[in-house]
Amino acid sequence: SPAGMALSVLVILLLSVLYEAVKMGKAVLLRRALLALPRSLSRESLAEPEEGDAGDAGPRQGRWFRYHVAQTLFHVAQVVLGYLVMLAVMSYNAWVFLGAVAGSTLGYFV
Repeated sequence: SPAGMALSVLVILLLSVLYEAVKMGKAVLLRRALLALPRSLSRESLAEPEEGDAGDAGPRQGRWFRYHVAQTLFHVAQVVLGYLVMLAVMSYNAWVFLGAVAGSTLGYFV
């Protein structure tokens, strides 16, 4: 039905916008993770700090690890959304394809 097709195109459009938002969120997290990365990547700097150690290396390393976990979750969401949009486009429906393109364009623009 026309209403079902319109709803399908709208859902694909929103999935494409969400895909672009997740992709951008992943890039922002990468930037923050790189800023939180310890200056030295030696084995000692990545190990847990001892109780007597002074400095802010400990919180910085913990922040880096949280950013890395968040990036992993964003990556999983990006892959799942990408495959869902690809699966919809592979229905070879021109309207669904145009919805995916419009959603990707809108998501990138925003």
